[in-house]
Amino acid sequence: MALMKTSNPALGADVFRGQGISYGDTMTMPGTVNKTGILLLCTIATSAWTWNRFHADPGSVGALALGGAIGGFIVALVTIFKKEWSPITAPIYALLEGLVLGSISAIFEVRYNGIVLQAVGLTFGTLIALLLAYSSGVIRVTDKFRLGVVAATGGIALFYLAQFILSFFGINFTSINGAGPIGIGFSLIVVIVASLNLVLDFDLIERGAQSGAPKYMEWYGGFAVMVTLIWLYLEMLRLLSKFRSRN
Repeated sequence: MALMKTSNPALGADVFRGQGISYGDTMTMPGTVNKTGILLLCTIATSAWTWNRFHADPGSVGALALGGAIGGFIVALVTIFKKEWSPITAPIYALLEGLVLGSISAIFEVRYNGIVLQAVGLTFGTLIALLLAYSSGVIRVTDKFRLGVVAATGGIALFYLAQFILSFFGINFTSINGAGPIGIGFSLIVVIVASLNLVLDFDLIERGAQSGAPKYMEWYGGFAVMVTLIWLYLEMLRLLSKFRSRN
């Protein structure tokens, strides 16, 4: 069977290539889960701090969000190309992304009371449900499954990029970004695709553990899952806001 691919850039098909077989401690699934938990705590910590900062001084979080977004992007690239640095760069990425998530969450919460708790619940509920489904064998990663998720994610990424570029020329996709049936339908599709990326992440991490990847790859695996989780949470917020706008 061909080496698995995933649309998560942190878990590309060659993510474990060149890592070799470790003769010391090796990557394990439980170890990766633990590292993911640590990264979640890092993200929650800075998110909570930014959230409180917003309620004290709303104007102060703009720079924090921008700095977190730019810094997180740079650190993510470093982590992808220097996987052995992930025990250090992965927590830094999580802390920086927390600044972004805390700011965005606070803004959404002001407009739609209770939306953040709903989005968090749906995101973690999806994570747990898919992890259980994958672990029990209910969901299996086949070549067709993998190809479909990769193609769908690539299409979404290209659409978002085109939308960003066209916005500079005053071209906006109001029906897709709006709260109408088309907009909600599009967001539902994106949420589903983001969720299915988690399954590909689980599968690739398991294969890394089976191949005896070095211990530091647990941090890299946790980082990769965080990339998908953050995307999923933001899309959940967007979807819920569209539903709320219809009321």
